[in-house]
Amino acid sequence: MRHTLDMRHSEAVPQLNFHTYGPVDGPEILALHGMTGHGARWRDLADNHLAEARIIAPDLIGHGRSPWTPPWDIAAQVDALRSLLQDHARGPVLVLGHSYGGALAMHLAAAHPELVRALVLLDPAIELDPSDLLEVAELTAKYPDYTDADEAKSEKINGAWADVPAELLEREVEDHLEPAENGRVAWRLSTAAIVASWGELARPLVVPPAGTATVVVQATRVQPPYVSDRFKKALEDGLGDALKIVELDCNHMVAQAKPAEVASLVRELL
Repeated sequence: MRHTLDMRHSEAVPQLNFHTYGPVDGPEILALHGMTGHGARWRDLADNHLAEARIIAPDLIGHGRSPWTPPWDIAAQVDALRSLLQDHARGPVLVLGHSYGGALAMHLAAAHPELVRALVLLDPAIELDPSDLLEVAELTAKYPDYTDADEAKSEKINGAWADVPAELLEREVEDHLEPAENGRVAWRLSTAAIVASWGELARPLVVPPAGTATVVVQATRVQPPYVSDRFKKALEDGLGDALKIVELDCNHMVAQAKPAEVASLVRELL
């Protein structure tokens, strides 16, 4: 089910478009997609692997059908997520975050620990190399669209989606690809927001509050790794026994490539 909210708070806090899956009385999960993604990416995991949970899956600012207007920084994303949880969650939630969504999950837990009871971070992208981020931001600005759907799919197949089932890639195209004004096609997102947001991943890492049950999944086919030794050491120092680090043999799209394993890790904390 997809929900589009009207502005009911200060206009400084965007109201996010979001999707919900599962029973209304199920244990609650806030599921945060990665850069260039959208909330409906969690549908397969929700319907086929975590059907007992109530999953709230927003489109982040600049993505999908949520507002595209700035600010686009992590603080704005966290504020919008806080508002979403205060309006639509029954209490503290488990936050499941992929890539950029993993970074946001940690910032949300640090800023609003009363809203977060546990974290599952899928190949989180945080404190990445600034030179790499400059390169990817410039490429995003230079090549924001595609000739057709086949070209868009080819980019994913030859990248992070190499081990994702074909039917999920077809669904991604159906849900998220749209005609561009120049006669080409593009993912449903704001290029300006994405370019600005890549730079946010260079920010210093943030460690969740002590005692926050946290699972970090490292995708071992991602090289150089997003989950660096420095990142793991910082979490180990800050979380101690509350931290579990798991390696999965997959590319970056962990929830799509290894949904049963992800569901099992989530279920341990529900």
